[in-house]
Amino acid sequence: HGGRPPVITNDMLHTVLRRRANGESVEDIRGDLIIPTGKRKGKNPSPASIYRALAEHAKRQAHPDAIEQAHTDFAAHEATT
Repeated sequence: HGGRPPVITNDMLHTVLRRRANGESVEDIRGDLIIPTGKRKGKNPSPASIYRALAEHAKRQAHPDAIEQAHTDFAAHEATT
């Protein structure tokens, strides 16, 4: 993909999803999450980063076929350039 690595890893996202399902707030969860790489390595992610990751996850859950089609289209485009 390129660009910056995501602040919220898949493991972190699963932790957030599990704890949110148990009724915990993003603020409560945030303190237990540590960014593993990049400029903010070792720090807690911002609430905005967590909410963005949750929104992206919800979008992928709602439209899995569209995501897969976009990946297929992109791969086909890359193969022709």
